[in-house]
Amino acid sequence: MPPPLPADGPVVVPAPDLEVGPLARRFVLVLTSTLFVIGTIGSNIGPALVDERPELVLALSSRNRNLLGSVPFIDPIPFALIGFIRVLLAGVALFFLGRWYGRKAIEWTEGQVGQLPSIYTWFQRAVDRAGWLMVIVMPGSNLVCLMAGHRRMPPPRFVVFLCIGIAAKLVVLWAGGQLFEDQIRGFLDAINDYQWYIVIGLFAITFLQSARKARRDMPEVIDEILTPDGIVVEHRSRHPEATAATATATAEHVDTPDF
Repeated sequence: MPPPLPADGPVVVPAPDLEVGPLARRFVLVLTSTLFVIGTIGSNIGPALVDERPELVLALSSRNRNLLGSVPFIDPIPFALIGFIRVLLAGVALFFLGRWYGRKAIEWTEGQVGQLPSIYTWFQRAVDRAGWLMVIVMPGSNLVCLMAGHRRMPPPRFVVFLCIGIAAKLVVLWAGGQLFEDQIRGFLDAINDYQWYIVIGLFAITFLQSARKARRDMPEVIDEILTPDGIVVEHRSRHPEATAATATATAEHVDTPDF
């Protein structure tokens, strides 16, 4: 029988299905948080530096737009190596986050992207029926990687399918970048005089969004890092109406986390 919840404060509930020690689980939490931070930086500085420092931009964030935008300014070997390693690292980290933290990780991601429960249900059903295909077709999807871990796909199988998906993705984006090279160069030239204003604006938006999320999520993340032998139950508010308002605002907000 689960212990009663207090009005305030976190409760660490033992998780009997955890398969690894606290050090590995703490490492995955810290790695995922670090990838999120540097990924956000890479996405925001992409418009200003992708033509001058494409390797740096891809190392920070190998999102599709950065990969596509870097093609006219980078050789194929560094493009393939940096893009492959960066996407693989994020995918594996998210897989084990979903595997070791289960429903808690899925709920956190839903809160970040504003996904509705129906989307979660669809992803869960799709991964259960054809998880290998989902991983190959959507190797850069945070939710797919999390769900693959949550639904207990064997790690070696996940890594194989993820590698296939990443390789196919890089080939497609490289071909697309070459096909639309003139348009990419033209767009970057058009924003050249305003690129740093765009970067500042992107960081301002990110800061405002992250500040609101940090107030809601950071206590639980810190609690789990400090006490990695259990699953932290979210803080309970003394005012139910405030909790309801926060849930409504989250459902209405759409923002994709950048890993």
